Amino acid sequence: MNTPHFSFWVVAAAGLLWNLAGCMNYVMQMNPDSVAQMPEVYQLIINGRPAWATGCFAVAVFGGAVGCILMLLRRQVAVYLFVLSLLGIIGTSAFTVMVAGIDPVMIMTLLIGAALLWYCTIARRSGWLT
Repeated sequence: MNTPHFSFWVVAAAGLLWNLAGCMNYVMQMNPDSVAQMPEVYQLIINGRPAWATGCFAVAVFGGAVGCILMLLRRQVAVYLFVLSLLGIIGTSAFTVMVAGIDPVMIMTLLIGAALLWYCTIARRSGWLT
């Protein structure tokens, strides 16, 4: 097994921080008291979100966080978690487009999810993952 490049650790750690922030966001949105403190527009979107969109959100952030942890542990299965996470991001993005139109944060999230998957596949091909 090859020794990973320094960028491997930076990308995996930054991805983990990004996805942990998403996990915190998810947990906050599942807490009715927390949602009640948000602006009315956010409350309407969160409370009106269908179960499939909430499920996609959970898959996106928790799948990405577990994928990053597995990447830090240098496990090949991380690639599959990033695929799952990207599918969750696509589902969440579809709901966002239906409700609010195209959002810059949504585009950035799609790009980050795709970049993590892309980089993890490079790490696998480079022999950095077992």
